[in-house]
Amino acid sequence: MRGLMDHRMDEANVVDRLETLCPPADRLDSPCPPQMREQAVGREQVGASSGLNLSPGSDDDGWKVPPLVALRDGSIIQLDKDGEALHAGFEAIKLARQRICLEMYIFASDDTGRAFAELLTRKARDGLRVYVIYDSFGSMSSDPAMFNQMRRAGVRLEEFHPLNPWKCRYSWRPLNRDHRKLLIVDHQFAVMGGLNLGAQYAGSWIVDSGADHNDFWRDTAIGVRGPATIQLLRAFAHTWKYVTHGGPSRRAELVHNVDDGDYGVLASVPSLNSPLVPLLKRLFRAAQESILLTIAYFAPSDELIDELCRASRRGVRVRLMLPGRCDVNLLMVAARSFYEKLMNNGVEIYERSGVVLHAKTMVMDQRISIVGSANLDYRSIEYNLELSSIIRSETFGRQMGELFENDVKYAVRIDLKEWRRRPMYDRFVQWAVSRTRYLL
Repeated sequence: MRGLMDHRMDEANVVDRLETLCPPADRLDSPCPPQMREQAVGREQVGASSGLNLSPGSDDDGWKVPPLVALRDGSIIQLDKDGEALHAGFEAIKLARQRICLEMYIFASDDTGRAFAELLTRKARDGLRVYVIYDSFGSMSSDPAMFNQMRRAGVRLEEFHPLNPWKCRYSWRPLNRDHRKLLIVDHQFAVMGGLNLGAQYAGSWIVDSGADHNDFWRDTAIGVRGPATIQLLRAFAHTWKYVTHGGPSRRAELVHNVDDGDYGVLASVPSLNSPLVPLLKRLFRAAQESILLTIAYFAPSDELIDELCRASRRGVRVRLMLPGRCDVNLLMVAARSFYEKLMNNGVEIYERSGVVLHAKTMVMDQRISIVGSANLDYRSIEYNLELSSIIRSETFGRQMGELFENDVKYAVRIDLKEWRRRPMYDRFVQWAVSRTRYLL
Protein backbone atom coordinates (compact mmCIF):
# COMPACT_ATOMS: atom_id res chain seq x y z
CA MET A 1 0.00 0.00 0.00
CA ARG A 2 1.39 3.38 -1.13
CA GLY A 3 4.61 1.70 -2.20
CA LEU A 4 5.14 -0.07 1.13
CA MET A 5 3.75 -3.53 0.33
CA ASP A 6 7.22 -5.07 0.47
CA HIS A 7 7.53 -3.94 4.07
CA ARG A 8 4.07 -4.90 5.39
CA MET A 9 5.28 -7.72 7.63
CA ASP A 10 8.26 -5.65 8.72
CA GLU A 11 6.02 -2.75 9.73
CA ALA A 12 3.62 -5.01 11.59
CA ASN A 13 6.40 -5.77 14.05
CA VAL A 14 8.19 -2.44 13.99
CA VAL A 15 7.13 -1.35 17.48
CA ASP A 16 8.35 -4.59 19.04
CA ARG A 17 11.62 -4.35 17.13
CA LEU A 18 12.17 -0.70 17.96
CA GLU A 19 11.69 -1.35 21.68
CA THR A 20 13.34 -4.76 22.06
CA LEU A 21 16.44 -4.00 20.00
CA CYS A 22 17.47 -1.11 22.26
CA PRO A 23 20.71 -2.15 23.99
CA PRO A 24 21.60 -1.37 27.59
CA ALA A 25 23.16 2.00 28.28
CA ASP A 26 26.64 0.51 28.62
CA ARG A 27 26.51 -0.58 24.99
CA LEU A 28 25.88 2.89 23.58
CA ASP A 29 29.14 3.05 21.68
CA SER A 30 28.47 4.55 18.26
CA PRO A 31 30.60 7.48 17.05
CA CYS A 32 29.67 10.71 18.77
CA PRO A 33 28.25 13.43 16.46
CA PRO A 34 30.08 16.76 16.48
CA GLN A 35 27.44 18.46 18.62
CA MET A 36 27.91 15.84 21.37
CA ARG A 37 31.68 16.09 21.55
CA GLU A 38 33.42 16.22 24.91
CA GLN A 39 34.34 19.90 24.87
CA ALA A 40 32.06 22.74 23.85
CA VAL A 41 33.29 25.06 21.15
CA GLY A 42 34.19 28.45 22.61
CA ARG A 43 33.27 31.45 20.51
CA GLU A 44 33.93 35.10 21.02
CA GLN A 45 31.09 37.56 20.78
CA VAL A 46 31.42 40.07 17.96
CA GLY A 47 27.83 41.27 17.98
CA ALA A 48 24.94 41.11 15.54
CA SER A 49 21.53 42.69 15.23
CA SER A 50 19.63 39.40 14.89
CA GLY A 51 21.15 37.23 17.60
CA LEU A 52 21.16 34.12 15.42
CA ASN A 53 23.65 31.34 14.76
CA LEU A 54 23.77 31.81 11.01
CA SER A 55 26.35 29.18 10.07
CA PRO A 56 29.01 26.86 11.52
CA GLY A 57 31.72 28.80 13.26
CA SER A 58 29.65 31.97 13.25
CA ASP A 59 30.39 34.42 16.06
CA ASP A 60 27.66 36.88 15.24
CA ASP A 61 25.06 36.10 17.92
CA GLY A 62 27.08 36.47 21.11
CA TRP A 63 26.13 32.95 22.19
CA LYS A 64 28.82 30.55 23.32
CA VAL A 65 27.99 26.87 22.91
CA PRO A 66 27.61 25.54 26.47
CA PRO A 67 29.30 22.39 27.79
CA LEU A 68 27.56 19.04 27.75
CA VAL A 69 25.42 18.25 30.78
CA ALA A 70 25.58 14.77 32.32
CA LEU A 71 22.52 13.49 34.16
CA ARG A 72 22.67 10.97 37.00
CA ASP A 73 21.35 8.14 34.82
CA GLY A 74 24.27 8.55 32.42
CA SER A 75 22.38 10.57 29.81
CA ILE A 76 24.12 13.52 28.19
CA ILE A 77 22.27 16.66 27.10
CA GLN A 78 23.51 19.34 24.70
CA LEU A 79 21.64 22.65 24.45
CA ASP A 80 21.41 23.67 20.78
CA LYS A 81 20.51 27.10 19.42
CA ASP A 82 19.09 27.76 15.97
CA GLY A 83 20.62 25.63 13.19
CA GLU A 84 23.07 23.83 15.48
CA ALA A 85 20.52 21.09 16.17
CA LEU A 86 19.80 20.27 12.53
CA HIS A 87 23.53 20.23 11.84
CA ALA A 88 24.06 17.77 14.71
CA GLY A 89 21.26 15.57 13.38
CA PHE A 90 22.59 15.69 9.82
CA GLU A 91 26.06 14.64 10.96
CA ALA A 92 24.60 11.87 13.13
CA ILE A 93 22.67 10.46 10.15
CA LYS A 94 25.93 10.26 8.21
CA LEU A 95 27.34 8.04 10.98
CA ALA A 96 24.22 5.87 11.34
CA ARG A 97 24.82 2.11 11.30
CA GLN A 98 21.42 0.47 11.80
CA ARG A 99 18.34 2.65 12.09
CA ILE A 100 17.10 6.20 11.59
CA CYS A 101 13.74 7.43 12.92
CA LEU A 102 12.50 10.87 11.87
CA GLU A 103 9.21 12.55 12.86
CA MET A 104 8.59 16.06 11.52
CA TYR A 105 5.69 18.46 11.26
CA ILE A 106 7.29 20.24 8.29
CA PHE A 107 9.59 18.35 5.95
CA ALA A 108 10.27 21.11 3.43
CA SER A 109 11.45 20.48 -0.12
CA ASP A 110 13.85 23.44 -0.12
CA ASP A 111 17.62 22.95 -0.27
CA THR A 112 17.80 21.96 3.41
CA GLY A 113 14.93 19.48 3.22
CA ARG A 114 16.25 17.93 0.02
CA ALA A 115 19.71 17.54 1.58
CA PHE A 116 18.12 15.49 4.36
CA ALA A 117 15.98 13.54 1.89
CA GLU A 118 18.99 12.65 -0.25
CA LEU A 119 20.96 11.54 2.81
CA LEU A 120 18.07 9.40 4.08
CA THR A 121 17.66 7.93 0.60
CA ARG A 122 21.34 7.02 0.48
CA LYS A 123 21.18 5.42 3.92
CA ALA A 124 18.13 3.35 2.96
CA ARG A 125 19.89 2.12 -0.18
CA ASP A 126 22.85 1.16 2.00
CA GLY A 127 20.55 -1.21 3.87
CA LEU A 128 19.71 0.81 6.98
CA ARG A 129 16.15 0.79 8.33
CA VAL A 130 14.85 4.33 7.82
CA TYR A 131 11.47 5.37 9.23
CA VAL A 132 9.97 8.79 8.44
CA ILE A 133 6.69 10.35 9.61
CA TYR A 134 5.74 13.73 8.17
CA ASP A 135 2.58 15.72 8.80
CA SER A 136 0.26 16.13 5.83
CA PHE A 137 -0.77 19.69 6.69
CA GLY A 138 2.64 20.90 7.81
CA SER A 139 4.27 19.51 4.65
CA MET A 140 1.45 20.30 2.24
CA SER A 141 3.68 22.66 0.22
CA SER A 142 6.47 20.10 -0.15
CA ASP A 143 7.20 18.42 -3.47
CA PRO A 144 5.60 14.93 -3.56
CA ALA A 145 8.43 13.77 -5.82
CA MET A 146 10.86 14.15 -2.91
CA PHE A 147 8.82 11.74 -0.79
CA ASN A 148 8.36 9.32 -3.71
CA GLN A 149 12.13 9.24 -4.19
CA MET A 150 12.60 8.20 -0.56
CA ARG A 151 9.90 5.53 -0.83
CA ARG A 152 11.47 4.01 -3.93
CA ALA A 153 14.80 3.82 -2.11
CA GLY A 154 13.25 1.79 0.69
CA VAL A 155 12.47 4.49 3.26
CA ARG A 156 9.45 3.45 5.36
CA LEU A 157 7.50 6.66 4.94
CA GLU A 158 4.16 7.56 6.53
CA GLU A 159 2.02 10.67 6.01
CA PHE A 160 0.33 11.65 9.26
CA HIS A 161 -3.44 12.18 8.89
CA PRO A 162 -3.62 12.81 5.14
CA LEU A 163 -5.68 15.88 4.25
CA ASN A 164 -7.23 14.03 1.30
CA PRO A 165 -9.88 11.66 2.71
CA TRP A 166 -9.29 9.10 -0.07
CA LYS A 167 -5.67 8.71 1.06
CA CYS A 168 -6.66 7.73 4.59
CA ARG A 169 -6.38 4.10 5.59
CA TYR A 170 -8.18 4.82 8.83
CA SER A 171 -10.44 7.63 10.07
CA TRP A 172 -10.15 11.14 8.61
CA ARG A 173 -8.97 13.58 11.28
CA PRO A 174 -7.90 16.77 9.50
CA LEU A 175 -7.82 18.95 12.63
CA ASN A 176 -5.43 16.73 14.57
CA ARG A 177 -1.82 17.21 13.50
CA ASP A 178 1.57 15.74 14.39
CA HIS A 179 3.53 18.79 15.54
CA ARG A 180 6.46 16.83 16.99
CA LYS A 181 10.04 17.28 15.81
CA LEU A 182 12.25 14.29 16.57
CA LEU A 183 15.25 12.48 15.09
CA ILE A 184 16.73 9.30 16.56
CA VAL A 185 19.85 7.61 15.20
CA ASP A 186 20.76 4.04 16.20
CA HIS A 187 18.77 4.31 19.46
CA GLN A 188 21.80 6.13 20.84
CA PHE A 189 21.52 9.76 19.76
CA ALA A 190 18.49 12.00 19.38
CA VAL A 191 17.61 15.58 18.53
CA MET A 192 14.30 17.08 19.58
CA GLY A 193 12.86 20.54 20.09
CA GLY A 194 11.11 23.20 18.04
CA LEU A 195 12.89 22.99 14.67
CA ASN A 196 11.29 21.66 11.52
CA LEU A 197 13.28 20.56 8.47
CA GLY A 198 13.63 23.71 6.41
CA ALA A 199 16.00 26.50 5.48
CA GLN A 200 14.53 29.09 7.86
CA TYR A 201 15.41 26.79 10.78
CA ALA A 202 18.80 25.64 9.52
CA GLY A 203 20.29 28.89 8.23
CA SER A 204 23.51 27.90 6.48
CA TRP A 205 24.32 25.01 8.81
CA ILE A 206 23.28 22.34 6.26
CA VAL A 207 23.47 24.08 2.88
CA ASP A 208 25.20 27.36 2.07
CA SER A 209 22.54 30.03 1.95
CA GLY A 210 22.69 33.52 0.56
CA ALA A 211 19.45 34.50 2.28
CA ASP A 212 19.24 37.53 4.51
CA HIS A 213 19.50 36.74 8.21
CA ASN A 214 15.95 38.07 8.69
CA ASP A 215 14.75 35.00 6.75
CA PHE A 216 16.03 32.70 9.51
CA TRP A 217 14.14 31.82 12.66
CA ARG A 218 15.22 31.74 16.30
CA ASP A 219 14.70 28.27 17.77
CA THR A 220 15.89 25.92 20.50
CA ALA A 221 16.47 22.16 20.64
CA ILE A 222 18.52 19.60 22.53
CA GLY A 223 20.82 16.75 21.56
CA VAL A 224 20.34 13.67 23.73
CA ARG A 225 22.70 10.74 24.15
CA GLY A 226 22.50 7.75 26.48
CA PRO A 227 19.58 6.12 28.33
CA ALA A 228 17.24 9.09 27.84
CA THR A 229 17.29 8.38 24.10
CA ILE A 230 15.39 5.16 24.71
CA GLN A 231 12.36 7.08 25.97
CA LEU A 232 12.33 9.21 22.83
CA LEU A 233 12.56 6.03 20.76
CA ARG A 234 9.54 4.68 22.65
CA ALA A 235 7.64 7.87 21.83
CA PHE A 236 8.44 7.46 18.14
CA ALA A 237 7.46 3.78 18.25
CA HIS A 238 4.07 4.65 19.71
CA THR A 239 3.43 7.16 16.93
CA TRP A 240 4.55 4.67 14.29
CA LYS A 241 2.15 2.06 15.64
CA TYR A 242 -0.67 4.60 15.52
CA VAL A 243 -0.05 5.73 11.92
CA THR A 244 0.43 2.17 10.62
CA HIS A 245 -2.36 0.45 12.58
CA GLY A 246 -4.92 3.18 13.32
CA GLY A 247 -7.09 3.20 16.40
CA PRO A 248 -7.42 5.88 19.09
CA SER A 249 -4.81 8.64 19.10
CA ARG A 250 -4.03 7.67 22.70
CA ARG A 251 -1.80 4.98 21.18
CA ALA A 252 0.71 7.72 20.36
CA GLU A 253 0.92 9.01 23.94
CA LEU A 254 3.85 8.48 26.28
CA VAL A 255 4.17 9.93 29.78
CA HIS A 256 7.47 9.12 31.44
CA ASN A 257 8.99 10.67 34.59
CA VAL A 258 7.18 13.99 34.21
CA ASP A 259 7.12 14.57 37.98
CA ASP A 260 10.43 13.04 39.06
CA GLY A 261 13.75 11.78 37.77
CA ASP A 262 16.42 13.69 35.87
CA TYR A 263 14.82 13.19 32.46
CA GLY A 264 11.15 12.95 31.58
CA VAL A 265 9.21 12.76 28.32
CA LEU A 266 5.69 13.96 27.66
CA ALA A 267 4.51 12.82 24.23
CA SER A 268 1.01 14.26 24.36
CA VAL A 269 -1.91 13.59 22.01
CA PRO A 270 -5.12 15.49 21.16
CA SER A 271 -7.23 15.52 24.30
CA LEU A 272 -9.49 17.78 26.33
CA ASN A 273 -7.68 16.41 29.37
CA SER A 274 -4.09 16.80 28.25
CA PRO A 275 -1.51 16.03 30.96
CA LEU A 276 0.42 19.11 29.81
CA VAL A 277 -1.84 21.60 31.60
CA PRO A 278 -1.77 19.86 35.01
CA LEU A 279 2.02 19.51 34.70
CA LEU A 280 2.48 23.23 34.01
CA LYS A 281 0.15 24.19 36.85
CA ARG A 282 2.16 22.05 39.27
CA LEU A 283 5.44 23.52 38.07
CA PHE A 284 4.21 27.12 38.20
CA ARG A 285 2.84 26.60 41.70
CA ALA A 286 6.04 24.98 42.93
CA ALA A 287 8.33 27.71 41.56
CA GLN A 288 9.98 29.73 44.31
CA GLU A 289 12.37 32.11 42.57
CA SER A 290 11.89 32.38 38.81
CA ILE A 291 9.87 31.30 35.79
CA LEU A 292 11.29 31.92 32.31
CA LEU A 293 9.05 31.23 29.33
CA THR A 294 10.16 31.54 25.70
CA ILE A 295 7.07 30.80 23.64
CA ALA A 296 6.40 31.32 19.95
CA TYR A 297 2.60 31.07 20.17
CA PHE A 298 1.22 32.31 23.48
CA ALA A 299 -2.58 32.07 23.77
CA PRO A 300 -3.16 29.92 26.87
CA SER A 301 -6.27 29.33 28.92
CA ASP A 302 -7.26 31.82 31.60
CA GLU A 303 -6.26 29.32 34.30
CA LEU A 304 -2.63 29.27 33.13
CA ILE A 305 -2.57 33.07 32.92
CA ASP A 306 -3.90 33.17 36.48
CA GLU A 307 -1.21 30.73 37.65
CA LEU A 308 1.52 32.97 36.23
CA CYS A 309 -0.02 36.02 37.88
CA ARG A 310 -0.30 34.26 41.25
CA ALA A 311 3.31 33.13 41.02
CA SER A 312 4.43 36.71 40.35
CA ARG A 313 2.36 38.09 43.24
CA ARG A 314 3.97 35.69 45.70
CA GLY A 315 7.44 36.93 44.75
CA VAL A 316 8.49 34.68 41.87
CA ARG A 317 10.17 36.61 39.06
CA VAL A 318 8.11 35.68 36.00
CA ARG A 319 9.55 36.69 32.62
CA LEU A 320 8.09 35.99 29.17
CA MET A 321 10.01 36.10 25.88
CA LEU A 322 7.43 36.39 23.08
CA PRO A 323 7.74 37.16 19.36
CA GLY A 324 7.91 40.69 18.02
CA ARG A 325 7.53 39.13 14.57
CA CYS A 326 5.36 36.08 13.97
CA ASP A 327 4.31 33.89 11.07
CA VAL A 328 0.79 33.70 12.57
CA ASN A 329 -0.16 37.31 13.26
CA LEU A 330 -3.45 36.48 14.96
CA LEU A 331 -1.61 34.53 17.64
CA MET A 332 0.66 37.49 18.30
CA VAL A 333 -2.43 39.66 18.68
CA ALA A 334 -3.93 37.07 21.05
CA ALA A 335 -0.76 37.08 23.16
CA ARG A 336 -0.84 40.86 23.43
CA SER A 337 -4.37 40.74 24.80
CA PHE A 338 -2.88 39.37 28.05
CA TYR A 339 -0.05 41.88 28.41
CA GLU A 340 -1.83 44.40 30.64
CA LYS A 341 -3.14 41.80 33.07
CA LEU A 342 0.23 40.07 33.29
CA MET A 343 2.19 43.28 33.78
CA ASN A 344 -0.33 44.56 36.35
CA ASN A 345 0.66 41.50 38.36
CA GLY A 346 4.40 42.11 37.99
CA VAL A 347 5.16 39.79 35.06
CA GLU A 348 7.97 41.03 32.79
CA ILE A 349 7.28 40.77 29.06
CA TYR A 350 9.86 40.97 26.28
CA GLU A 351 9.32 40.83 22.53
CA ARG A 352 12.15 39.28 20.51
CA SER A 353 13.27 41.61 17.73
CA GLY A 354 14.76 41.11 14.28
CA VAL A 355 13.70 37.53 13.60
CA VAL A 356 10.74 35.19 13.96
CA LEU A 357 10.86 33.58 17.41
CA HIS A 358 9.87 29.91 17.12
CA ALA A 359 11.32 28.41 20.32
CA LYS A 360 9.17 26.70 22.98
CA THR A 361 11.01 26.46 26.30
CA MET A 362 10.32 26.93 30.00
CA VAL A 363 12.61 27.09 33.02
CA MET A 364 11.49 27.04 36.65
CA ASP A 365 13.98 28.18 39.33
CA GLN A 366 16.76 27.46 36.80
CA ARG A 367 16.37 23.85 37.91
CA ILE A 368 13.51 22.31 35.92
CA SER A 369 13.55 22.91 32.16
CA ILE A 370 11.12 22.00 29.40
CA VAL A 371 12.24 21.94 25.76
CA GLY A 372 10.07 20.72 22.94
CA SER A 373 7.43 21.42 20.31
CA ALA A 374 4.51 22.48 22.52
CA ASN A 375 3.35 26.07 22.54
CA LEU A 376 1.05 27.57 25.14
CA ASP A 377 -2.04 27.63 22.96
CA TYR A 378 -5.13 25.50 22.53
CA ARG A 379 -3.85 23.84 19.38
CA SER A 380 -0.80 22.43 21.14
CA ILE A 381 -2.81 21.35 24.16
CA GLU A 382 -5.99 19.95 22.61
CA TYR A 383 -5.44 19.30 18.89
CA ASN A 384 -1.83 18.28 18.22
CA LEU A 385 0.62 15.54 18.98
CA GLU A 386 3.42 17.32 20.84
CA LEU A 387 6.72 16.24 22.36
CA SER A 388 8.40 17.79 25.40
CA SER A 389 11.51 16.87 27.37
CA ILE A 390 11.54 17.66 31.09
CA ILE A 391 15.09 18.03 32.39
CA ARG A 392 15.81 18.34 36.11
CA SER A 393 19.34 19.69 36.32
CA GLU A 394 20.65 22.89 37.89
CA THR A 395 23.53 22.95 35.42
CA PHE A 396 21.23 22.70 32.41
CA GLY A 397 18.80 25.13 34.02
CA ARG A 398 21.54 27.72 34.32
CA GLN A 399 22.38 27.26 30.64
CA MET A 400 18.74 27.82 29.77
CA GLY A 401 18.76 30.96 31.91
CA GLU A 402 21.83 32.23 30.07
CA LEU A 403 20.12 31.56 26.74
CA PHE A 404 17.13 33.59 27.91
CA GLU A 405 19.43 36.47 28.87
CA ASN A 406 21.08 36.29 25.45
CA ASP A 407 17.65 36.76 23.87
CA VAL A 408 16.96 39.69 26.20
CA LYS A 409 19.86 41.52 24.49
CA TYR A 410 17.90 41.34 21.22
CA ALA A 411 14.47 42.06 22.69
CA VAL A 412 12.32 45.02 23.67
CA ARG A 413 10.80 45.04 27.13
CA ILE A 414 7.16 46.13 27.11
CA ASP A 415 6.53 49.13 29.34
CA LEU A 416 3.23 49.04 31.24
CA LYS A 417 2.64 52.79 31.15
CA GLU A 418 3.25 52.93 27.42
CA TRP A 419 1.14 49.83 26.83
CA ARG A 420 -1.83 51.39 28.60
CA ARG A 421 -1.75 54.23 26.07
CA ARG A 422 -2.25 51.95 23.06
CA PRO A 423 -5.16 52.92 20.74
CA MET A 424 -8.70 51.76 21.50
CA TYR A 425 -8.78 49.96 18.13
CA ASP A 426 -5.82 47.79 19.20
CA ARG A 427 -7.55 47.05 22.49
CA PHE A 428 -10.71 45.94 20.71
CA VAL A 429 -8.90 43.73 18.19
CA GLN A 430 -6.83 42.09 20.95
CA TRP A 431 -9.95 41.44 23.01
CA ALA A 432 -11.84 40.00 20.03
CA VAL A 433 -8.99 37.69 19.01
CA SER A 434 -8.48 36.50 22.60
CA ARG A 435 -12.16 35.48 22.76
CA THR A 436 -11.66 33.20 19.75
CA ARG A 437 -8.18 31.90 20.59
CA TYR A 438 -9.63 28.42 21.08
CA LEU A 439 -10.05 28.26 17.29
CA LEU A 440 -6.55 29.49 16.34
